[in-house]
Amino acid sequence: MSSYYLNFLACIADSLKCVEVTTISGERLEPDEGFSKLCRLSGEIRSGGRTQFLCGNGASAAFANHMALDWTKNGKVKTLAFSDSALLTALGNDFGGDEVFAKAIQLYAQRDDLLVTISSSGNSPNILKVIATARELGMGVVTISGLRPDNRSRSLGDLNFYVPAKTYGVVECAHQVLLHMWLDRFMGITA
Repeated sequence: MSSYYLNFLACIADSLKCVEVTTISGERLEPDEGFSKLCRLSGEIRSGGRTQFLCGNGASAAFANHMALDWTKNGKVKTLAFSDSALLTALGNDFGGDEVFAKAIQLYAQRDDLLVTISSSGNSPNILKVIATARELGMGVVTISGLRPDNRSRSLGDLNFYVPAKTYGVVECAHQVLLHMWLDRFMGITA
C-alpha cells in the first residue's frame, strides 16, 4: 500500500542525496567538498569583519530571514537579509521589483562581502540582477536553486548548490535543510 507521507519523505531524501554542487567554471564538486568551501568562505567573512547577505523571494525570503538571524546570533558571522518592508517597497516603487535586491546590495554591501541567493526556480529576475550587481561590486556569490537543471542562476555563483526536484515544496524543504547544514557544519555541530 502506498503512503503519501512516506513517498513525500522519500522525495525529499532523494533530492538531498542528489544535490549537485558546481563552481563558476562548471567543475563538479562532491557535496561535502562544496560545503567545506562554503564554510571557508563564511570563515573568511567573519575573520575579515565583512558581511554575508541572503536574498530570496516568498518562502526563500523567510529562509533568508531565519538564517540571517541564526548566522549572526549563533555563528557569529554578520549576516543580513533584505526583509524590511519599507526598504523593499520604496526600492520597488522607485526602481521596480526586478531591482529591489540589486539596489539594496548597492546600499549595504562592500567589496569582498558574500551574497547567497535562494531561489527555487533559479530564474527570478530580481535574483539574477542582484547576482550581476554583486559581481560588479566585487562580492563573492553562492547560489542555491532547484527545479530545472538549466536554471540561469545555477551557473553564476562561485559555488552553486542545485536541488534536482520537480516541485516547489520538495525544493523548499531541501533548501532549508541545506541552509541549516551549512551553519551546523560551520559551527561544528554533528547530527
